[in-house]
Amino acid sequence: MKRPATVLLTALAPVSWGTTYAVTTQFLPPDRPLFTGLMRALPAGLLLLALTRVLPRGAWWGKAAVLGALNIGAFFPLLFLAAYRLPGGMAAAVGSLGPLFVVGLSALLLGQRPAARTLVTGAVAAFGVSLVVLRGAGALDAIGVLASVASTASMAAGTVLTKRWGRPDGVGPLALTAWQLTAGGLLIAPVAFLAEGAPPALDGRAVGGYLYLALANTAVAYWLWFRGIGRLTASQAGFLGPLSPLTAAVVGWAALGQALTPVQTAGMALAFGATLAGQRGTGRGARGTTEPFSSAEKTGRKDSMDLTDPALRR
Repeated sequence: MKRPATVLLTALAPVSWGTTYAVTTQFLPPDRPLFTGLMRALPAGLLLLALTRVLPRGAWWGKAAVLGALNIGAFFPLLFLAAYRLPGGMAAAVGSLGPLFVVGLSALLLGQRPAARTLVTGAVAAFGVSLVVLRGAGALDAIGVLASVASTASMAAGTVLTKRWGRPDGVGPLALTAWQLTAGGLLIAPVAFLAEGAPPALDGRAVGGYLYLALANTAVAYWLWFRGIGRLTASQAGFLGPLSPLTAAVVGWAALGQALTPVQTAGMALAFGATLAGQRGTGRGARGTTEPFSSAEKTGRKDSMDLTDPALRR
């Protein structure tokens, strides 16, 4: 497949993740972020395992556990902790630094030397997203900031390690996706039940919302993500991340009547332009492997209807 087509298909994953917040606020029970993360990851992972009927072998049991923890199991709890403790938009702004994290880790683990243009492009993307998501002033919570930084670092580390390790011979991206979602879901499960108790009662709207999150938003989206990232550099894939908060802002404007200011519109243009520029080659000397990659997305809270909230991504 030619690279432009690969980029477009891979970009559908963060675009899909940008709808997560709207689905969460409109369809799901309030104040259950960990349960929502569990319902997104584990059913999708078990479904894909049933379809592929492929289990890890040898060292890949450990690798799948590590990737599942970084991409899903650690990312979700840290993400939700940040979303509940930071003022609107701050966690998303920190998350927009993801491309720079990926560039730095790619230099350490993949031998990719970033060009100055790559670093500038990453900074412009982060600045553009900040213009879209940051709202008025608010007291910053140290734990929330640390959780946001840690969630972004977890996603970036998972991205680069997936690129470094590739996948076993004869194993497709669907099976690798299944391993990571299942491992991540199993890690989230005890935390969710200890922190939030028994599952909430679900009505038809909630069931529909969880089905969308588990199937289209997670199983299909992550398959596209892992399938596409192995054909791109880690940095190129990382530069697709800002599409998630940008999509959330557009969904809020188009579906929920949330106004976009001129500053936000300018920020969207900057971030989208930087995303495109990030696809034009991002490093030299990569020790490439084949296939997959990673990331994650943000779910939100029902107590705020603003899609530029910290929980708007992925």
